[in-house]
Amino acid sequence: MILTSPTAPEAPTDNWVDLTFLGGVGEIGLNLMTVETAEHLVVVDAGLMFPEDHMLGIDIVIPDFSYLRERRDKLSGLILTHGHEDHIGAAPFLLKEMDLPVYGTPLTLALLREKLKEHGLLNDADLREIHPGEHLALGPFEFEFIPVPHSIVDGVGFALRTPQGVLIHSGDFKVDQTPVVGTAMDLNRFAHYGEEGVLALLSDSTNAERPGYTLSEREIGVTLEEFIREAPGRVIIAVFASHIPRLHQIVTLAAKHGRKVLFNGKSMITNTRIAKELGYLDLPPSLEINVGDLNRVPPEETIIVTTGSQGEPMSALARIAMEAHKQIQIQPGDLVILSSKFIPGNERAITTVINNLYRLGAEVVYQEVADIHVSGHANQEELKLLLNLVRPRYFIPIHGELRHLIKHTHLARAVGIPEDGLLLARDGDQVRFEDGKATINDRVEVGRVFVDGKGVGDVSRIVLRDRRHLAGDGLVIALVAVDPVAGTLASEPDLITRGFVLEEEQAPLLEQARKIFQEIVERSLSEPNQDWLEIQAQAGKALRKLFFKALERRPMILPLILTL
Repeated sequence: MILTSPTAPEAPTDNWVDLTFLGGVGEIGLNLMTVETAEHLVVVDAGLMFPEDHMLGIDIVIPDFSYLRERRDKLSGLILTHGHEDHIGAAPFLLKEMDLPVYGTPLTLALLREKLKEHGLLNDADLREIHPGEHLALGPFEFEFIPVPHSIVDGVGFALRTPQGVLIHSGDFKVDQTPVVGTAMDLNRFAHYGEEGVLALLSDSTNAERPGYTLSEREIGVTLEEFIREAPGRVIIAVFASHIPRLHQIVTLAAKHGRKVLFNGKSMITNTRIAKELGYLDLPPSLEINVGDLNRVPPEETIIVTTGSQGEPMSALARIAMEAHKQIQIQPGDLVILSSKFIPGNERAITTVINNLYRLGAEVVYQEVADIHVSGHANQEELKLLLNLVRPRYFIPIHGELRHLIKHTHLARAVGIPEDGLLLARDGDQVRFEDGKATINDRVEVGRVFVDGKGVGDVSRIVLRDRRHLAGDGLVIALVAVDPVAGTLASEPDLITRGFVLEEEQAPLLEQARKIFQEIVERSLSEPNQDWLEIQAQAGKALRKLFFKALERRPMILPLILTL
């Protein structure tokens, strides 16, 4: 079946094809790539990134859409490979600005609908379902979607026919021959295109450092069953809300061992509802309970499935661990399983949750003490298998930090991809295919846009620098009112500090600072044509010098001179 929008493939007017990477190569997250000819441009994925430690107050990070804004007239569509945040999380922000059809599998679009609903965009969105095995024509491009297993169902890679040749995009994948939900990876289709001839392969690099093969998701079911069977009381399992295969196994084990299941956490409840509606989660009504049923169901017959496996401060598990959850409290004998790996950067938050759970009397199982998680990404042998099946002329590693991309090129070299066929692209790089050859042709404007509350892009790097400054050294406000006409102070100078020093302990230093401020202002009042902004700058410089000499600290200093 071939889907067309708006027309069947067209003959190109210019014989080149560009791949432009606006995010996701050189980092984990922010996945956004374009494939483009002179008249058409298709966007592949629009993902977000969660803030790093130094991004104080930031909620999420999205890619800079400047490149797309400049080419909005030739946007043909947005292709979503699967429903994880790092691939669909920026889509609502893109659709606020640009009107284009969005193509995705049923679960992917269902998850996107929930986001669009929150943004008030659902009624105007043009969402079009695709399925593995289908073909989609957009301008001169023809996509064939190929099923790939991952830690979320309904993931796809694709083969893309372009005026320059066939490109293969792996999507996020692992070679799982016994998936719990969904189909196995269609290696035959990848091999088919390998026989036909592939111009370039773009492949997931997340686990390029890891030798061997990724375990099947079914292996985790065996481990989870051991813990559930032996648990004397309640079992609380923290897992990513999008991990439908893991949720399916938990539900199956609950039924097998005579336990009821409670889903807890907003995203968990939403995602399980969607999975049930789409037929990916078989959950009989008699098996599911709500929080009001906890007191009537014996602990040894209960499994609570919750969000918070990464220690997120406002997640359900973190609130349970802090005794701040209104309905769920830890009981002695509870077994808590964190069924995920520690994502780098989250270690401290996770260990804090673990320690608090132990303090309350729970037994905790996590990645350091048991194999309770398998990755959704391919390890080295699987990556080499795909390379050998596809046998591309050019190889471009995607989806990973620089170290992952470089390791992936090493694997490609090991299976025989020639040196001139290895293209190491980074965010902002543009790969041009022309006359059967590929080169990194140019660099385009890329960046990160910070989302803080309802503000999108109004927090710059300068604002973040100021936030770090305030967090590290505190704030001193020097305040005075003056009467320039009379040439006198209208109020006594005052110093207000926050996060700098205890005022009672440093009273002499603050009094000295107040006097320096007063002297600078009084001296300026006796001079003609005062420039109060310049005087404020002089006062700030003098106070910074004083505080650094006395304490070797650099608080943010805000001198304010009010004129009457």
